[in-house]
Amino acid sequence: MKIAALLSGGVDSAVALKLLQQDNHDLAAFYIKVWLQEELVSLGDCPWEEDLGHVRQICAQLDVPLKVISLQKEYWQKVIEVSLREMKLGRTPNPDFLCNRQIKFGEMLSLVGKDYPQIATGHYAKAVRTSGGVFLKMAKDTIKDQTYFLASLTKKQLSCSVFPLGDYYKTEVRQIAKESQFSNFARKDSQGICFLGKVKFREFVKFHLGTQKGKIVDFHSRKELGEHEGHWFYTIGQRQGLSLSGGPWYVVQKDLINNVIFVNRNSREKNQEKKFFQFVMSHLNQLAELDWEEEIFIKIRHGEKKYLAKISFQNPRDILVTLNEGDQGIAEGQYAVIYQNDICKLSGMIVAVIA
Repeated sequence: MKIAALLSGGVDSAVALKLLQQDNHDLAAFYIKVWLQEELVSLGDCPWEEDLGHVRQICAQLDVPLKVISLQKEYWQKVIEVSLREMKLGRTPNPDFLCNRQIKFGEMLSLVGKDYPQIATGHYAKAVRTSGGVFLKMAKDTIKDQTYFLASLTKKQLSCSVFPLGDYYKTEVRQIAKESQFSNFARKDSQGICFLGKVKFREFVKFHLGTQKGKIVDFHSRKELGEHEGHWFYTIGQRQGLSLSGGPWYVVQKDLINNVIFVNRNSREKNQEKKFFQFVMSHLNQLAELDWEEEIFIKIRHGEKKYLAKISFQNPRDILVTLNEGDQGIAEGQYAVIYQNDICKLSGMIVAVIA
């Protein structure tokens, strides 16, 4: 196949490229330039030069042509602006969800799809092709599985996707990189929004949304415990960055009008944990038909944890989800993904959490 391989500078995309080459595909490598240089000067270092350096070395080593594609404007408009707007409204966006659909398999496919109709990435996932279509299936490495982040893809985008790492464990990928003498074989996995690099996410949000002092209040006693700098810095279930003694404390509710953050101490003995069992999904993206005879599992964040759940359509656009066990960190703006037999069936945004 003629495949456009997207490289980030990390070990996963590098090994994905090597595996594709071993299968004798017609390859071209692409590095997507999305950093916002002028803003990052004010915030800290962005390691894009280091990333691109690794990409150049690996492409030269494998003798694969490389092209750098600039998508700063598109990334800002379709990922960052949307995420900042959602945060200011008190919701918890997922930039990776947006990036995969809008940039990696959106803008890139529009740019190179005529010459390279398949897009390959270093995601841990499987695009399973059958007579019934292409299905998004969980990776062999369930800990590293990234189908949650890919569940926003359209059916057409999924049909153009290639995920060479679906049958590999992360340890195997690093070993291949080491044996291949790749310069990045021991490089740490990236964290947070891809283009931020070493810039702290909190500083980036502060730069754009500013600060607004408000109260941190105990959810049960209504006692004031401290101050915060703006509700947009916090998400439901968060325990970091509260700077409160006697914890751990978790964010359980936000009052946007009065800019109040409500917290709760994790005390199992007193059963004070505020957990949620139901929420409404909207903005649905269906990748495969649901089998109502099979069990339904749901992920509400990236990770190995899946909840057994029951769902019912409230109307063609909304689904009511009932989990078999509660979760402290369900928040509006998050994405939920429905699975059956490790196949990603449907995704949607959480628009309402039912207390």
